[in-house]
Amino acid sequence: MPTPEELEDFETNVLAGFVLARASAGLTDGTVQGDIGHLEKVRDWFGRPLWEMEPPDVDAYFGKVIRAASPSLRAGRAGAISVFFDFLEMRHRAALHQLTGRLVECPLDEMNRPRATVTPQLRIPPSGDEIEQLFTGWRDDLATCRKFAPVARNYTVARLSADVGLRINEARMLDLDDVRWDLGRFGKLNVRFGKGSHRSGPKQRMVPLINSADRSLRWYVEDVWGQFGADPMIPGAALFPSERRTGSGRAGAEVFRTALAEATARHLPAWAGKLTPHVLRHFCASQLYLSGMDLIAVQELLGHTWIATTMRYITRAPHAHRRRLDGRPPARRVPVEGTNPMKWNLRLAAAHRGIWKASELQRLLADHGLVISAGKMSGLWSSTPASIKLSDLEVICVALGCEITEIMTPEPENVIRSTATETPAGKTAGHSAPSPAVIPRSRGARSLPPR
Repeated sequence: MPTPEELEDFETNVLAGFVLARASAGLTDGTVQGDIGHLEKVRDWFGRPLWEMEPPDVDAYFGKVIRAASPSLRAGRAGAISVFFDFLEMRHRAALHQLTGRLVECPLDEMNRPRATVTPQLRIPPSGDEIEQLFTGWRDDLATCRKFAPVARNYTVARLSADVGLRINEARMLDLDDVRWDLGRFGKLNVRFGKGSHRSGPKQRMVPLINSADRSLRWYVEDVWGQFGADPMIPGAALFPSERRTGSGRAGAEVFRTALAEATARHLPAWAGKLTPHVLRHFCASQLYLSGMDLIAVQELLGHTWIATTMRYITRAPHAHRRRLDGRPPARRVPVEGTNPMKWNLRLAAAHRGIWKASELQRLLADHGLVISAGKMSGLWSSTPASIKLSDLEVICVALGCEITEIMTPEPENVIRSTATETPAGKTAGHSAPSPAVIPRSRGARSLPPR
């Protein structure tokens, strides 16, 4: 029989190997640490190495000890146990049997495994008038507050959450150089620490400063940032620094959450304890969608992987109607100058050559070097494609032995003539000059953000 010291050393080595294996699989450090934290909690309760757990032990733990815990915590802990026992069985089954005489078998089974299905929580954000009431009161606080710069910083972060849906951690990890005023009409934020999946890590994206976010951020950078005493010439200077100048030099996420909670209690008491930064993201998604932004654009702005997630964010009042972001009525579609609407005749051209099924044409195109998925092929066959590559169109013509005009027929009678006024001299339609550079000013008097 092994000594207690030998068992302890073996257990330590097994856990170290488990951490290395999970890191090798591409999981982020946070995910690996989360799994280890779950295992340590179970180990502390069990009092013995986890490989000695039996199904009755798991029944007692999940059925009594953490029965009242949230479904997500129970599912996460069960998942960590399951993965750890998979690791034991694949890597240490023989060594464990030789050392302890035990056969590795996961104590979780279909009878006691916690269910991982968690119904997403429905968050209905405040109305536009209520959010305006909150930020109007918060703005007035800036004239009389004791510490102007920290309060203005917290106001700006909350404003970004409501205007462009930034997460708190995404905002606090921004550098001053991540504000790209030269990109687009309003400027963009280079969000380098977007929320990622368990395997991919942080996801980077560009967030346009729409919805008046550029005005708020310009005021903050010019009139507030310099009051923290930071040097804008230093690479990696935090956009939202801490006034204490400790650690990373960035304000903590809890600072922003607390500031929002306190401002809500003062200026929007009906939402005290309920309005969080995440609810502001829901407000942003709903307002942008109701203002006319496309659902896919809202998804990209918020950094969601799945469109279903974005759909849960959008809350529409029964009387609400979508409108354009600039308040104008929707314009009719105007084709690009020099082009006409085209009629797509692929099925007819194929039928003239004895091809009656999409699968037959798909195989023919593959023989000519153009491999098309079944989904894309069904779109080309059954409807008019939104766009098609010229190289793909050439292969289709060669495969069918036809001219492009046989596949695509102009329909000039369907053109909607533009009624837009002429573009003023010196300007190009659809383009605008980039925003001028924004440079932090040195310490100065207080100023208030734009309304």
